[in-house]
Amino acid sequence: MRSRVRKLLLAGVTGVVAVAASVYGLTTADAATYPHPGVVTGSTAAHDPTIVKKPGGGYLLAATGDGITLKTSTDRTRFADAGKAFPNGTPWANAYTGGSATLWAPDISHRGGRYVMYYAASAFGSSKSAIFMATSTTGAAGTWTDRGKVIESTATSGWNAIDPNLTVTPSGEWWLTFGSFWSGIKMVKLNPSTGKRADSTIRNIAERFVNSKSVEAPHIFYRNGYYYLFMAFDLCCKGASSTYRTMVARSTSITGPYKDRAGTLTTAGGGTEILASHDGIYGPGHPAVFTDSDADVLVYHYYTSAGDAKLGINLLSWSSSGWPTVY
Repeated sequence: MRSRVRKLLLAGVTGVVAVAASVYGLTTADAATYPHPGVVTGSTAAHDPTIVKKPGGGYLLAATGDGITLKTSTDRTRFADAGKAFPNGTPWANAYTGGSATLWAPDISHRGGRYVMYYAASAFGSSKSAIFMATSTTGAAGTWTDRGKVIESTATSGWNAIDPNLTVTPSGEWWLTFGSFWSGIKMVKLNPSTGKRADSTIRNIAERFVNSKSVEAPHIFYRNGYYYLFMAFDLCCKGASSTYRTMVARSTSITGPYKDRAGTLTTAGGGTEILASHDGIYGPGHPAVFTDSDADVLVYHYYTSAGDAKLGINLLSWSSSGWPTVY
């Protein structure tokens, strides 16, 4: 009898949720409603995208792809294909890619009158990986010059040298954050003159101990005295079955410790969720953030129900206590 009453109560609750979902256009699986990606048109296929504002106006996007995929936009809405950073191949990366032309997760910024890009060479599931640096005065296809290897990992390293992100502190220090699965997110200090490592220290700033230790794609964004560590939890690259989520934590020091909104250290698995699968948007992750004239902008990829990887762009608002919300 008690079991039957419980079933009836659950059925009633489910019915109420279903009615509310129908009225408000929500799905029953979507308890916390997240915004849809902002409108983007044109060439919108992208995986691991990052965007930089061009000094002369407009935007340059770089993403995972053969020779690094490039796109441009004049208005942050319509994007056009702009070729490859390395149209003639990258033989220096073949030892890590197994001969594949695909390079991963570029990080692009404009520093000292030139574009600077860090990108990864690896193979899926492998920790034999390397991060390289390249520069260009214009950012255009075919104008990029590789500046060599910055850091590499091996099968015995216990960490993975992919998903790089360059952060420059207000005092001018350069730091490279990277990592995927294994023992989590790492950080090394760079020499601003060369873009290469300044010392031999590898710092640990985030780690997970569940779901296959799935934390990756770090991006550090500085705002009002805090360094915000954006990152992805769970699984990418499974089409509509992807479970990627975008998380955030923060610290007053770029090297940490980073804590989420509940006060949990990222080295203990902490992270506050700000975006996850919802309403036909699957696995939104690999976050990057930049400041534009109207707002701070969150860039990411997600999958459609057909399994296609698409460019996602939303804006960030900030609470009075300094935590971001996606809108």
